[in-house]
Amino acid sequence: MSWVLFVILIIYVLTIGLLIYGFTRVKKYHKKNLKPQTSFTIIVPFRNEADNLPNLLESLSKLNYPAELFEVILVDDNSKEKFQVSSFKFQISVIDNIRVSNSPKKDAISTAMQHVKTNWVITTDADCTVAENWLLTFDNYIQENSVSMLAGAVTYNCEDSFLHYFQQLDLTSLQGATIGSFGIQKAFMCNGANFAYKKSLFEKLNGFDGNTEIASGDDVFLLQKSVKLYKNEVHYLKATEAIVSTKPTQDWKSLFYQRVRWAAKTGSYESIFGKVLGLIVFFGNLSFVLGFVFLIFGIWSWQLLVLFAFLKFTIDFVLLYITNQFLTKTRIKSLLLSSLFYPFFSSTVAVYSLFGSYEWKERRFKI
Repeated sequence: MSWVLFVILIIYVLTIGLLIYGFTRVKKYHKKNLKPQTSFTIIVPFRNEADNLPNLLESLSKLNYPAELFEVILVDDNSKEKFQVSSFKFQISVIDNIRVSNSPKKDAISTAMQHVKTNWVITTDADCTVAENWLLTFDNYIQENSVSMLAGAVTYNCEDSFLHYFQQLDLTSLQGATIGSFGIQKAFMCNGANFAYKKSLFEKLNGFDGNTEIASGDDVFLLQKSVKLYKNEVHYLKATEAIVSTKPTQDWKSLFYQRVRWAAKTGSYESIFGKVLGLIVFFGNLSFVLGFVFLIFGIWSWQLLVLFAFLKFTIDFVLLYITNQFLTKTRIKSLLLSSLFYPFFSSTVAVYSLFGSYEWKERRFKI
């Protein structure tokens, strides 16, 4: 059995190494201060976000971008209290979500699309904040490249707690895998909190048709449909000034359900690479858990487990380090403890996502 785990480890190390190579292939972009030309509609689905939306809108009000070239559509998904919009220099509207599927967020974006008059849409979340040159960086890249879809980076605003540091490490690994997959021309994942595409592309793809029964995935399924048909027009915007910041969850239960929601859609991926990568990562983490169990029952010596852990965590660290340098330019906190706990957490999430259910925005969804 030991040799099987080490074979899995070798496959895991080679795969993460491939993603590291891909990460380095995506060149960092710096805006050129071109005159803004692109018109954007910022779509923000929300539900009971009265505490977070003011922070997002304040950051949007500070954008270094002409107010006449962007507008904001807030889509209220049956919040308990109606959100009152203040006066801003840019155009902003609040509309009610029209539910037609099992996916509130996809419905919200589809609802907003009926009101979009601009060439481009860019989605973000109510608990996010954006940098002042966010739209300007997207615009400059669009002007310089033939592109119809752009994925951007997301990071956390962390407080001093293990829960937050663990989430940062988890998100960093996902962002690293995302950028790496773009670098090897196998893009399969992105984050809807920082995701832009042409309205015409959305219409060509018939929106979210084909995956509306899955509650989440407004980002990855649209990306995978685009990559399948218009691969050369789908890019990653690896730019510091285009990074969006969001808030980590505040308790372990919410984090667990969030990760279950993310993991549950993996089986429905159109991307074969995405499915295979998901399996390799799952078995890579599970193999460490089994190695720990073998140590407890005396099947493995502690030296063997240390060797196994060293090989796995070394390759993980390289991807985490280069990604974290791009996202935050700070050191990864609670790295050792988070790395030891992560395989147990990740394996539990993956197994649960096969047959469990989860809570999201005070609703329960079946998998």
